Amino acid sequence: MELVLIRHAEPEWVKDGKSVVNPPLTVRGQRQAELLGQRLAHEKFDHVFASPLQRTHLTAEPTLKRQNRPLEIEPFLEEIREPSWHGAPAEQTIKAYREEVKNASHDRWKGLEGGESVKDFVQRIHSGATEFLERNGVHRLATELPVWHIEEPGERFALFAHAGTNSVLICHLLGISATPWEWERFIINHASITTIKAIKLGDGYAFSLERLSDVEHLTEEDRTR
Repeated sequence: MELVLIRHAEPEWVKDGKSVVNPPLTVRGQRQAELLGQRLAHEKFDHVFASPLQRTHLTAEPTLKRQNRPLEIEPFLEEIREPSWHGAPAEQTIKAYREEVKNASHDRWKGLEGGESVKDFVQRIHSGATEFLERNGVHRLATELPVWHIEEPGERFALFAHAGTNSVLICHLLGISATPWEWERFIINHASITTIKAIKLGDGYAFSLERLSDVEHLTEEDRTR
């Protein structure tokens, strides 16, 4: 089994000096998505999923058009939920993020005031991933090691999601304990490709991180994070 985790292209977080929640892509982001579509044009996937947020849908469009297939929405892939600051001055949101990263390590589980806590976000992704994988014939064995049963080990999935969700999903699959700074632990660029493959063990499968944040399809000017 192979899971291809794709982060969305560059979003337009700020427009006319105001913060945008659930933003579309910038012009550069649209270009990144097109280059990504060219890169994945001949890849064969059994399923292509995306989070409910429009930046993942817009990123996936060039790939889906080339493969002539529909997009499947997977709710658990949604990024951590921000405070209700759509239309607020951009300086306000930038300041909030800068202040949050100054917190002591254990305090960072709280996240941004008014938004989803990092603790709840991580739990949501782990619970959602467990249900999603079981629905697709994959479940973890009753052992202290991260060993899995996979009904269809030859399947390939593409997941268009986010830096946070992809990072927590990597931890979930590899059996790595979560931290409240996954966005900094795994540096995942816009429109990048991260590949996780299942390897056969004597009593099941383990997941192996084969590629992290591959952006070879992007020009130097188009590489952002």
